[in-house]
Amino acid sequence: MNSKEQIRLGIIGAGNIGNVHIQTFGQLPEDAFIEAVTDSYYPLAQQRAAQYGIPKCYQSAEELIADPAVDAVVIGVPNQWHAPLAVQALQAGKHVLLEKPMAIDVPSAREIVRAQRESGKVLMIPHQMRWEWLPLQIKEQVDKGALGHIYNAKTGWFRRKGIPGWGTWFTQREQSGGGPLIDIGVHMLDLAFFLMGNPKPVSVYGSAYAEFGPRKRGIGTWGTPNWDGRFDVEDLATALIKMEDGSTLSLEVSWAVHMDTDSQHFIHLMGTEGGASIRGGQGKLLTETFDRAIETSLVTPEKDEGGRVRLSRHFIECIREGKQPDTSAMTGFTNNLILDAIYESSKTGHEVILDWNL
Repeated sequence: MNSKEQIRLGIIGAGNIGNVHIQTFGQLPEDAFIEAVTDSYYPLAQQRAAQYGIPKCYQSAEELIADPAVDAVVIGVPNQWHAPLAVQALQAGKHVLLEKPMAIDVPSAREIVRAQRESGKVLMIPHQMRWEWLPLQIKEQVDKGALGHIYNAKTGWFRRKGIPGWGTWFTQREQSGGGPLIDIGVHMLDLAFFLMGNPKPVSVYGSAYAEFGPRKRGIGTWGTPNWDGRFDVEDLATALIKMEDGSTLSLEVSWAVHMDTDSQHFIHLMGTEGGASIRGGQGKLLTETFDRAIETSLVTPEKDEGGRVRLSRHFIECIREGKQPDTSAMTGFTNNLILDAIYESSKTGHEVILDWNL
């Protein structure tokens, strides 16, 4: 593909996240053009088309995927439709930007990996957190060896009262795949593995709890509740993940919990030569010099374009250059493998050895 050729995109899912992608790619007019949009609620797709001057508005994803003018699709729909639409798009010869989590479970994730390999097309999971300036600054230091060997890490995201859309697809396992673990925990898993240098996980021990949702407590402001629906996912999960190189990662996430929390995500890296911490938009590097503890706060670069613009540009570059994205299908598969293992461990009470067979 010509390195200067404009990539023509189709947006599948015109809701909140689809709207974010439309706005972000709109900041890269020399690289991308929104050719078409669709949504299961057709009036919303029509609204986005009119709002942003998108030439084509389709009533179904199948119609959009069949459009020969569309080079790549952005999939931002409920989790249960991620695998079917991604596989269909890849088999139709489209590149795919697929919202997290990559799939609802491991079998679905395997289907996506196989379809991507057979098609040879680009499949990227956005995971915008790793594209923010703060993790990128820390990763630069990790790559330089400033932290030494990262032997342990701790990450999580506690929401005090934040169950989204009670009774909707968010809180129904067959449609979402799970609760906060698969919703926000997947972000923290991806970020942790990125900063740790992508060690290979081999086993998982975890527990998941549903103490608030079944009683219709801990309700947040995101989404419109359906009180005739149901809640059969967790509202808190915790896990310990062991790596092939001996390092460990602990993960804790919640939609609702009785604790003193500022509702910000966090990650702490513990290395032999130094450490790093992120809490929300603040970060620091930690080490010891002349027998004294030293901390260095990280500062936002001037004129930072933002993580979403960086990830969108990376997607375009991968298509043009025919290269694997940093957040490839295998990174998505790794996350799904761990998520499923945490749920299985919670049910059985035992450690789960990860099965990497595709």
